[in-house]
Amino acid sequence: MSGAKPQGTMLGHPTGLFLLFTTEMWERFSYYAMRAILVLYLVDKVQSDGGHGLGWNQADAISLYGTFTGLVYLTPLLGGWIADNILGQRKTIMIGGALMALGQFTLAFPHSLVPGLETEMFYLGLFTLVIGNGLFKPNISTMVGDLYEEGDHRRDGAFTIFYMGINLGAFFGAIAVGSIVAYYDGNFQVGFLTAGIGMVLSLIIQMIYAQKLLGDIGTVPAAKLEKQKNADKGEVRNEPLTKVERDRIKVIMVMGLFTIIFWAGFEQAGGLMNLFTKDFTDRFIGTWEVPTTWFQSLNALFIVIFAPVIASIWIRLGSKEPNSPVKFALALFFLAVGFLFMIGAVLELGGDASSKSSMWWLVGAYFFHTIGELCLSPIGLSMVTKLAPLRIMSLMMGAWFLFIAAANKIGGVVGSFIGHTGTAEEQLANAMGIFAGIAITAVVSGIILYFMADKLVDWMHGAESSNHEHTATEAFEEEIAVTAEHEAIKH
Repeated sequence: MSGAKPQGTMLGHPTGLFLLFTTEMWERFSYYAMRAILVLYLVDKVQSDGGHGLGWNQADAISLYGTFTGLVYLTPLLGGWIADNILGQRKTIMIGGALMALGQFTLAFPHSLVPGLETEMFYLGLFTLVIGNGLFKPNISTMVGDLYEEGDHRRDGAFTIFYMGINLGAFFGAIAVGSIVAYYDGNFQVGFLTAGIGMVLSLIIQMIYAQKLLGDIGTVPAAKLEKQKNADKGEVRNEPLTKVERDRIKVIMVMGLFTIIFWAGFEQAGGLMNLFTKDFTDRFIGTWEVPTTWFQSLNALFIVIFAPVIASIWIRLGSKEPNSPVKFALALFFLAVGFLFMIGAVLELGGDASSKSSMWWLVGAYFFHTIGELCLSPIGLSMVTKLAPLRIMSLMMGAWFLFIAAANKIGGVVGSFIGHTGTAEEQLANAMGIFAGIAITAVVSGIILYFMADKLVDWMHGAESSNHEHTATEAFEEEIAVTAEHEAIKH
């Protein structure tokens, strides 16, 4: 390393934090703009029939969506390893970002220029996006932590600021792409082009300011730095797991199974619920029609508003604060409540697929799903860091994200039960069955987990004991920081 140090501060934080904030905001703008229109593009009519899509049936489109989002959680394991052992975070981020921009522009390639190869171009673009995402995703949030020395109290606030950038990008990405696609009469290629431009902006900002504002952070692979530290401390122990460690790993595995159930339901947002919004929801406010993709921004908006509220509630409960398994159970119950709203939307149609349900059913569903997410997502990340043995921490964190990857694929399979063929009424009835099935599964799972909670806490062997030396303010900041770190990885 050359010894170059980050320059300057802003609002009491290293200026580099705001560079990473902006880089991640535009990257998330790009990703969520693409994600919001992916299924809609697949099911739209082909160009020869007056559409701008690939003409897939809904079941195949949702299944593909599940595969794609599942891979989004798998490839960061490889990207993190490459950054840690070979390239360093900064180079890995730039390569990943360039591949993501290339993938977006490949998706944006006009069909008229590649007659007969539209599907091949689509798969090429999606493959490039998955690889690029894997290189980019795990390394930006790691660099946020590297801005601060160990024990620096500003780290918690830094992740909170970074987390706001993530959700601002997610919010405006869905809003912007929906507006632009609507303006260009449903041309999804223009939407993918918009996403690609967002990714290019992210790269340009990082390229121009990284050395000035980040110094040498992220330029040296972490494995080299760790090897230097280990040389000073002596040989790292290589012992078998103790009984306490095995019990704690069992908790992670059990909770991971319930995590799959939650995310398989939650991820209907970009698939089945997205199609329900397009086909069966009255999106008119007066004479103006709300773009379908705008509803994809509700999750990010609710997270920004309610994450501090939920964190504050846990702190105010003090000794009555629920343990992690009970919070997971609450998340499953909130997920079920959200799908009760979707059931209400279907019932309002009365079996008539030509009717439209109120958009407020969707707003309610997204609200309760987000509250459930806030009861589970940050808690899960915190739990893994508390329970996993230090010497296999990265392995266990990787396993945790494998659960989420599996959930995304399962969610795609579940959503595909809407059917490949059949009338709109039949598909509406299938949607009703899916919503009800997820709600029932979530409630039953939540009840089972609630009654397992005491046993799981026993297996934690005191890992959830409160540290009474912390002030309420410190505890609140830590809760928000954990939420922020998980959002950094999740998004």
